[in-house]
Amino acid sequence: MKDMDIVGRKRRFLCSTLHFPLLIFFMAILLQRSSIIVAESNMLNYTKYRQISSLRLERINNHLDKINKAPVLTIESPDGDLIDCVHKRKQLALDHPLLKNHKIQKAPSEMPRGMKVKRDDNGGSKDTNASDMKGGEGRVREDSWQMWHRNGTRCPKGTVPIRRSTVHDVLRAKSLYAYGKKRKQIPLSRHSEAPDVLSGNGHEHAIAYTGSSQEIYGAKASISVWDPSIEVMNEFSLSQIWVLSGSFDGPDLNSIEAGWQVSPELYGDSRPRLFTYWTSDSYQATGCYNLLCAGFIQTNNKIAIGAAISPVSSYAGSQYDISILIWKDPRVGNWWMSYGDNTLVGYWPAELFTHLADHATMVEWGGEVVNSRSNGRHTSTQMGSGHFAEDGFGKASYFRNLEIVDIDNTLSSVQSISTLAENKNCYDIENSYSNEWGTYFYYGGPGNNPQCP
Repeated sequence: MKDMDIVGRKRRFLCSTLHFPLLIFFMAILLQRSSIIVAESNMLNYTKYRQISSLRLERINNHLDKINKAPVLTIESPDGDLIDCVHKRKQLALDHPLLKNHKIQKAPSEMPRGMKVKRDDNGGSKDTNASDMKGGEGRVREDSWQMWHRNGTRCPKGTVPIRRSTVHDVLRAKSLYAYGKKRKQIPLSRHSEAPDVLSGNGHEHAIAYTGSSQEIYGAKASISVWDPSIEVMNEFSLSQIWVLSGSFDGPDLNSIEAGWQVSPELYGDSRPRLFTYWTSDSYQATGCYNLLCAGFIQTNNKIAIGAAISPVSSYAGSQYDISILIWKDPRVGNWWMSYGDNTLVGYWPAELFTHLADHATMVEWGGEVVNSRSNGRHTSTQMGSGHFAEDGFGKASYFRNLEIVDIDNTLSSVQSISTLAENKNCYDIENSYSNEWGTYFYYGGPGNNPQCP
């Protein structure tokens, strides 16, 4: 019995010594797996992990298969984006039922008269002296470009660069249907000549706008690029041009939009990105951001819509801006977009619109943020640089050289604008005029502060 007891103890000791290393091994695996999850969470900034059903995942993947067309080449950007070079005749736009037999327009029939084109040896824009601007002397650099260009690879001729959408991109959205769409907002009561500012659901603006009695065929501006901080994932901060026509209070508003935005929900990070948007029914069922639905036809193989812009402006340092022009081809009727001085990006076909199939009735320039009041107070999400207009050049964000295209396809400086900011203690706007910058304005703000509780 004694010998058996000794043997039993040896076996228990042997088992315990074997189990202990196994326990350490499994704990190490668990710790490693936990660290991988944390690392992925940091890398996929703003993406919240949650359980999803296999059916929902299947639906998401089916949708992604439709919008992510097979690439000829894929370029990995330093910021993690995958840029797919897709044959221009295979792009998503041509899946639109109204564009089934559409022949891609290679270039507009004519550029707007009065365009000032300045190019350097690298195809970019030269510095523009801004020393006569209110706010002090300084220089503006117009060569704010795109981050995916840094590795030197470009999409081949005959293809267009498209930012690839991922499962995580869709999961950040409220739903699969809502992915890539602006949320329907509740309009304020306003007169018919008031701007299209839909301030329901916490949307706040600082904008300049034209009157609604004229026929407008395009708009242009140079917009300084910053990286405003965003407090909550489902908030955003953008600076853009709106080209509008239709009923502001009805279901038939037509809008073409372009500029830069910071949207953690849409992109998964806090980088400023070139974006576009369109709708022909007041943001109800038609239209989307960038190339996330059929509509906008891209013709350029160097500009990726939705890609990060780099470099950006810094406080009391270098100022970078981008020039955006949207105008209607006087012969064909498509609405073209150029980026920089004369780089054609692509166009919105006339078939997409009702009122804009003819002309626009109003243009707006300025900033917009979402104030969700998630902590029971005004958001600290910044607009523009995060500084008020009075801080001026080098500190506040700006729009300069505001121009419109008239019925004769002539581009000219806007002579008269109105401004609007719903809450000037949070975000404001100040406009002026100079020989160098024409009609311009500073705008923006920090959001939450003692005067903006």
